[in-house]
Amino acid sequence: MNALGAGFGVADVMALRSQVLARSSALREVRAASEASGAAASPVKAPGAGFADTLNVMLRQVNAVQEHSGAMQVAYERGAVTDIAQVMLARQEAGVAFEATLQVRNKLLNAYQDIMRMGG
Repeated sequence: MNALGAGFGVADVMALRSQVLARSSALREVRAASEASGAAASPVKAPGAGFADTLNVMLRQVNAVQEHSGAMQVAYERGAVTDIAQVMLARQEAGVAFEATLQVRNKLLNAYQDIMRMGG
């Protein structure tokens, strides 16, 4: 009996590995496309740029990822894009970016409320 369990051979492991590598390269392509659109939308800020500028740049990048996702979905609906995996990856990336933005907003709001409670 092998360590991976009965009926799970080397061919299965290699097939699973190739699936993981394919998905990983698809994620890299989506990330590269979103970074390219984010870089085009906002120039690189100076190292001394303020917090508001940094937050603004990040929000623009999230917006670019969401716009890319919407464009991919529309292209799929028109038949221009035939790979549903790319469309789903773009939607997932947009969802994760939005959720991360929401969490940052919640943390900032909590910090602001804590600061306001201190002044007494």
